[in-house]
Amino acid sequence: MTNLQVIDVTCEYRKNPLGIDVKQPRISWRIQSDTRGTMQIAYRYQVALTEDGFEQPLWDTDYTKSDQSIHIVYNGPELASGTRYYYRVKVWDNFGRESEWSDVSWWETALFEESEWKAEWITPNPAELDPLTKPIFLLRKQFGLKENIASARVYATGVGLYELYVNGERVGDELLAPGWTSYSKRIQYQTYDVTAQLCGNANVIGVMLADGWYKGDLTWEDKRHLYGDKRAVLLQMHVRYTDGTEEVVVTDTTWKAATGPILYSELYHGETYDARLEKDGWSNADFNDADWQSTVISQLSIGKLVAQENSPTRVTETIHPVSVFVTPAGDTVLDMGQNMVGRIRMTVNAPEGTKIVLRHAEVLDKEGNIYFGNLRSAKQTVEYITQGEGVETYAPRFTFQGFRYVKVEGYPGQEGGLSLEHFVGEVIHSDMEPIGEFECSDPMVNQLQRNIVWGQRGNFVDVPTDCPQRDERLGWTGDAQVFIRTALFNYQGGQFFTKWLRDLEADQLPNGGVPFVVPNVINGDSSAAWGDAAVICPWTVYLCYGDTRLLEEQYGSMKAWVEYIRAQGDNEYAWNTGFHFGDWLGLDSKEDSYFGATPNELVATAYYAYSTQLLRDAARVLGKTEDAAMYGELLEKIKQYFADEFLTPLGRLAVSTQTAHVLALMFDLVDGKRRERVAHDLNELVLENDYHLTTGFVGTPYLCFALSNNGYHETAVKLLLQDTYPSWLYSVTKGATTIWEHWDGIKPDGSFWSDDMNSYNHYAYGAIGDWMYRVIAGLDMDETVPAYKRIRIQPRIGGGELTHVRAAHDSMYGKITSAWNITHEEITVEVEIPANTTAEILLPNADLQDVKEGSAVLTALEGIASLQETEAGVSFVIGSGSYRFVYPNKRGLNPVFSRDTKVIDLLAVEKTATVLEAHFPGISNPHGVLASLRTQSLQKLIEHPMSHSTEDKLDAVLKELNALEWELETVEK
Repeated sequence: MTNLQVIDVTCEYRKNPLGIDVKQPRISWRIQSDTRGTMQIAYRYQVALTEDGFEQPLWDTDYTKSDQSIHIVYNGPELASGTRYYYRVKVWDNFGRESEWSDVSWWETALFEESEWKAEWITPNPAELDPLTKPIFLLRKQFGLKENIASARVYATGVGLYELYVNGERVGDELLAPGWTSYSKRIQYQTYDVTAQLCGNANVIGVMLADGWYKGDLTWEDKRHLYGDKRAVLLQMHVRYTDGTEEVVVTDTTWKAATGPILYSELYHGETYDARLEKDGWSNADFNDADWQSTVISQLSIGKLVAQENSPTRVTETIHPVSVFVTPAGDTVLDMGQNMVGRIRMTVNAPEGTKIVLRHAEVLDKEGNIYFGNLRSAKQTVEYITQGEGVETYAPRFTFQGFRYVKVEGYPGQEGGLSLEHFVGEVIHSDMEPIGEFECSDPMVNQLQRNIVWGQRGNFVDVPTDCPQRDERLGWTGDAQVFIRTALFNYQGGQFFTKWLRDLEADQLPNGGVPFVVPNVINGDSSAAWGDAAVICPWTVYLCYGDTRLLEEQYGSMKAWVEYIRAQGDNEYAWNTGFHFGDWLGLDSKEDSYFGATPNELVATAYYAYSTQLLRDAARVLGKTEDAAMYGELLEKIKQYFADEFLTPLGRLAVSTQTAHVLALMFDLVDGKRRERVAHDLNELVLENDYHLTTGFVGTPYLCFALSNNGYHETAVKLLLQDTYPSWLYSVTKGATTIWEHWDGIKPDGSFWSDDMNSYNHYAYGAIGDWMYRVIAGLDMDETVPAYKRIRIQPRIGGGELTHVRAAHDSMYGKITSAWNITHEEITVEVEIPANTTAEILLPNADLQDVKEGSAVLTALEGIASLQETEAGVSFVIGSGSYRFVYPNKRGLNPVFSRDTKVIDLLAVEKTATVLEAHFPGISNPHGVLASLRTQSLQKLIEHPMSHSTEDKLDAVLKELNALEWELETVEK
């Protein structure tokens, strides 16, 4: 077998997708090679109707000269609905090698046209079963089939949430189906393979149907029935026999309905389950449904039916409680050890009618009691009433909770202590593939990265929510746009954002305005930095995954947003009208205000410029030359207005907030000497605040980028490593395992920020991850060639306490790694570059003659291009492969060894303090003592890492020692 292989073949981001309605699906693949510098020069792609039918393929590209290996569009004969298509790929490379065919993969189409739906929406007869009743509905249909079934597919959806059963078995493992879309315009359906669950005689399809997002409680305004007031289901099963005939089973008025053991189920409030009311075997053929109610056709105002777009929501991990304890208030509480989103699965053996109550919360108060205040009206309560017939296992079905702690009431024998093995946490979120890694020498930063990832998992539950615990959980556009680049590094989010952006476009207003939340369920729209998600998000998906189809699809929405801004007020180059969130939660706000001090007009105009720039760039990518020219001109005029309005004649920003300076720098609103002045002033603002930030939602994501990219990287690193309020690591010192909404969600004295808005799982400030990956680790791309086709590895080594950093990202082309390590003697940089890509490498502070790769000097390395030495270091271009570069640390990079908050050794500080108190009396050799103590102090810092607060004390002491030495020298002179 050749050492050139095609692997990881996908269709529309998925491996073997079942039920897609894309008429020209795109496939992607990766190349595995043991030879450095491998590039694809051609591919061949075949599609067949059977797994072994490639001798007479449906479509064959033949030998196609191209280096493209992602999003290759199927251009064969028109696809049919409900059909499986098999495909395989081979490639040729620049070394003259031809790969074997890839393993055979497939995609299966769903229903392309709504006319193909023969089913009707059905709901229980309202004359027999109150549509507003709280218990969930059970619906069933019994039917017979012939023998010799070849295949069977169910296409199903529901409003609100449904679960599917066939002949007593749960079908699939998806949760919260069909997901949350803008129901009045779009609704997803799912495809299930039920071939193995059918038999040739009597069969039953069963459906559980709950309120969910469609008609349940939504928002803090206690709203219900936002989309409709009747639950309903739509289902169609296609059964194909081996003789080629087909039979279709559909939802119609022959179905029957009842209620079951789930008495209540709400996304915010939890679920009540009475096991005594279970209808054993309700989805089996031998169940007697004579007393069930009838069903009727439901005339719903439902949008277009679309096949599943997003990654399904699933249980992706199980975690076990780490402890159980009794609070000072006397509550028995489980600690999961991690703030998570999902549910508790409980096992119990208790007498009939035993009621067990689980109440979920995120944190404990300073007295050690479980804290429910920040949930607002959300109850997050699960109640289970036992059947009393042996061991029972239960987990709620149509709800999810955000929690670390669980208050347990009524569990039998809990007075003597709960057994932890009876409880397990099931983590629930959209089942995206994890593709990002980051770790470094600082354990607190590593915890921050874990918090970023857990925050994303907890808030990517079909839509990008702002929090998973209180009565909100909405798709805030501003949160999504500031975090999307971080999100797409850590998880494969192509499907996730494709679906959400289609809902954004669907809910976009006729005038181009964009709602605050998507799907849109609250009043209000078109704030700067929030509505800009319409432009920023599709552009970011394009950058990370090279998805030009989504960019083209969203282009009209992007353009409509910019034109909406342009039409506001009486100056088309400014945005100085309307409501804006501004620098939301900025710490420079007035007392008792959520709005930061940066003027709304500055924020709005800056974002106007940024969205216009991205729209211009999208037009260029899509070949829309007239638009590119028009929006290029508009951008220059917006920039000029910004300069006229917000810059002084000497080039200083007239607004002295950190966020104002950050936006001016990040959105390229200043250049030349003015840029240098603004960057200097930003650095001074951070220094004046003792290396602390004052930024809110708008400024925080870009703050460290603005510093690092403009000559103040050391300041940016100090900001990251700061662990006193306000800082990213402050919450880590308080035990956070997810990102907080407020910098001081728990204050230094243990008290809380206001109950009104205090989530402990709120991903927005986790946007710092993007800077950690791209700047500290240096794993980035040339954005003119998206999807990491041309990689940039430019680590920022030094500038703080970090001594090693590693980031890895599974790109569309394969795994990229950038890692560095620094000692007093040498610097090591390790990189991994996937086949069919190239990488521009910059080894900082290196001299060309000193760099080695393996045992060879860099200048002797084969396959290297554009090799040059600059003030910044050594730069060059390489092809695929794994590399290890080593060179002396001789340009003055001085590693400071990392701290660890677990060890705080005050010995050196105490000894130094003794000298300071005594000053010089009685010391025969003050110079020697001072030098000795300084050495001891620094050695202690290396051997026993200290917290920032201790190091700050040590720094202060050492500064005083320097002053005393100078004083001593002056006296002696």
